[in-house]
This record gives sequence, C-alpha cells and structure tokens, in this order.
Amino acid sequence: MTLDRRHKTRELWLETLAAHRQNVDAPASEDFWSPSLDTASRDELIGIQNTKLAVLTPFLYENSEFYRRRFERLGMMPDDIQTIDDLSKWPVIDKAEMMEDAIQYPPYGTYTAMSEELWRERGWMQFSSSGSTGVPRIFRYSHIDRGYWEWANARALYSMGIRQGDTVFPMGGFGPHVWQWGVIYALAGMGVAVIPGGGMDARARATVIDRFKPSVIACTPSYALYLGQVMKDMGSDPNKSSVQTLFTAGEPALAIEKTRERLEDLWGCSLVEFYGCTEVSPHCGGYTCPASTQQDRPVSMHLMEDIQIWELVDDKQYQAVPAGVSGLTVCTSLNSESSPQLRFLVGDYTQFDQSVCNCGRTHVRAIGGCTGRADDIINIRGIKLLPSHIEQAVRSVPGIGDEFDILLRTKPDGLDVMVIRVEHPQQDRIEHIATSVAQQIRSQCEIRVDVEVLTPGTLLKTEFKAKRVRDERNK
Repeated sequence: MTLDRRHKTRELWLETLAAHRQNVDAPASEDFWSPSLDTASRDELIGIQNTKLAVLTPFLYENSEFYRRRFERLGMMPDDIQTIDDLSKWPVIDKAEMMEDAIQYPPYGTYTAMSEELWRERGWMQFSSSGSTGVPRIFRYSHIDRGYWEWANARALYSMGIRQGDTVFPMGGFGPHVWQWGVIYALAGMGVAVIPGGGMDARARATVIDRFKPSVIACTPSYALYLGQVMKDMGSDPNKSSVQTLFTAGEPALAIEKTRERLEDLWGCSLVEFYGCTEVSPHCGGYTCPASTQQDRPVSMHLMEDIQIWELVDDKQYQAVPAGVSGLTVCTSLNSESSPQLRFLVGDYTQFDQSVCNCGRTHVRAIGGCTGRADDIINIRGIKLLPSHIEQAVRSVPGIGDEFDILLRTKPDGLDVMVIRVEHPQQDRIEHIATSVAQQIRSQCEIRVDVEVLTPGTLLKTEFKAKRVRDERNK
C-alpha cells in the first residue's frame, strides 16, 4: 500500500463521518438530541449505512494490515462490499481471530487503523478487553474518536432523561472500563454535573449519596444491589435517597425481571441501561428510552443504526437468522477513526424488532434486551443455558440474598453437576429453601441442580462486574 492511498482513504472516511454527525454541541429538541437521525426512516438509515460502508472498506484495506490480509485471504477486494446486502460475503470476525492477531503481532495487533504515527499525533486513550477468554486485546483511540464517542453517548443519555440540572455519580474503577470513561466525557459535553466516584469503597460512596445527593448513579446492577444493602446497614434507606435514576451497564438488568424488580424496589427509582463492547468503537451501541419498560413486555433496547450496522446470526455457522428469531449480535462500527470493525461478533443473545418505538425512535430494538453472551454459555450434561437464566430463577425465591454462585463440579463417578450457592437469613429452614431454589431452576431452566444455603455475608460481595460461574470440572 502507498502512503498516499492510506492518507486519501482516511481523509475520505473522516469527511464521511463528519457529514453524518448532527447536533454535536446541544440537543435539537425536548425529546431528541438528533431528531433527524433518531427518527429517520428505514430507507434513510439504510442509505446512511450504505454510504458509510462504501467508504469504510477501502479505508480498512489501506489502513489495517489485519483487514488487508483478510481481504486477500478471502480473494476479495473492498469494492466487493458496497452495501449492507454485500455483508454476507464477509465471514464474521470473532474474538479468537483477534487474539491470534494480537499474539502474532504484539503488543497491539493489527486489527485497528491506529498506527504509531497516528498515536503520536492525536492518540487519546488505550483500552483493553478483559482477557478472561484469552489474551487481552488492546484498542487505542484518537481524539477524533473521543469526539464521536461523546456525541453518540450524549444522544443515548439524553434519551434516558438525563439533563442539565442533574448530578451524576459514576462509580467505576476508571481503569480500562470503557463505559465509565465514555459517560464522563459525554456528560461534560452535555454540561451535566459529575461527582467522580472512583477509588472509593461502598461506605464512602454511600456517604457521598447521603451528603451530596446525586440524582443519577452509574454502576453495574450487581454493585447497585450491594451498595443499597451497605446503605441500609449504615442506617440510610436507598429508596428514600436523592437518586432518581439508576444507570447500569456491564451486566443485564432490565431484561432479567426479578433482578429489575429487586433493583427498583431497593432504590425506588427508574432503571436505565447501556449496551456495548470495547471492540466496536465502544461508545453506546444500545440504550433504553422512557418507553422501554412502559410498553408491552418484554423490555426493549434501542441500537443506534446510523453509527453501527447490527445483525443477528445463529450460534453454530454464524449465518443470518430469519426475522423474529433470536440470534447472536454482530456489529459493524461506522463511527470511529481507529476501530471501525467489519462484522465483529459481539455475541449477545437477543431478538430484533424494526417497528417504531412508542418514544418515536425508529432504530431497531433488541427485544428482551441482551441477556448474555455466547462466551458465557454454561454447557452441562448436554444442556446449554446462560447465567442470567439461573439468576432469574434464584431471585424468584423470597428472601434469597443478592449474591449467589454457580459451581460446576465433577463427582467421583464422573458425572458433571451444577451447585448453586445462595444466602438466606432463615437457617432453620435450609432444606425448604434449598428445595424451593432447586424447583425454580428445574421449572425455569429444565436442569436439576444441588443447592447450598449459606448464612448472609458468606459469599464474596460484588464490587464491580459480577463473576458468578466457577468451573471446577475435570477437564
């Protein structure tokens, strides 16, 4: 590739991104940050996607060695992918393929369009995947990315009802946690006040809520449950606090009915949710709106289609599923200079609906939200299920504590079993409680499990993103 072609394709890509960015500095209406985009017709959204896609493919070909090698390996050229109808020609990219690239070309891999030259010129921030399923993948973003990130997140936050006059208390570690960083920058662009909550324990955060009275708190659902109980232990009632909006991400919440009910009862406020991932330009991809939980169940989540192309595929061959059928999420990002991935397997299970939402937004919605990723699937004795399925069943039993563990073990006779560990204050009723939990799981998940009932405070409390599953089976 020549330097001139690299620069020309980058310039054209940045010009295309800028041409489709509207209402950058302020909302344009009472309900929508970018009305013409948020309520665009299906034909208009497809037109935006096709325009961006035709410019994206040559940009990736010239600026990412990963993509150039992949085009050549598949016997394809950028012109082969000009519209969304052409996307099926391009096999889905999964995390394993990115990991292989990161191992072969350390430390950053070649799957993004961020060169060393660009990093020195306008590098903004570096993030990484968790590495929980292998080698951590590094993603570096430019200050141009930051601007698009702020804008996309502002559109989503505005849809949740967050406005000037609110005070937001985000409670993340502010390490490689892309969600919290994106929220901080978006709120600054919106002119919304922030109390930074990194580097505090739960008691300190509870004191902040009591003293400084934020109207919005941002954390994982698991941490919100933990923090609420800490506040109660300190003699404060989260239900009567200043918090009007509980803003969650990192784990499913709205889509798990019993978890949602528990959070709403504990905090007495509205629950809103973000959805996204580090790989595909990690601004908000999915978000809730005022109508998300007010219309017919199940709940729904908007996906921002003018900046991302969303597809659903089956979990075996990664082929497109028919309309109305559940599948795994695949995303093509159309809002990034550094990481505009082409058909990346995000891998969350959901179902799509293209009908107009009661809020007026026209973008596709994930019906039932996103309840878990294919990476999290538990496969035991031929039965496959997500931790969120167990969570719904466990929290259907009255009195069960917020924490629970899922242990996978192998018995001496070689049989794999699932053990669910829960907490309950009534230790004189252990057998009854264990039976109730086992019956709920049997009824809702169609699997037999063993149940251990522990005294409250036994299980490790969730400070950030919960890790419920421990696989101790013989390999």
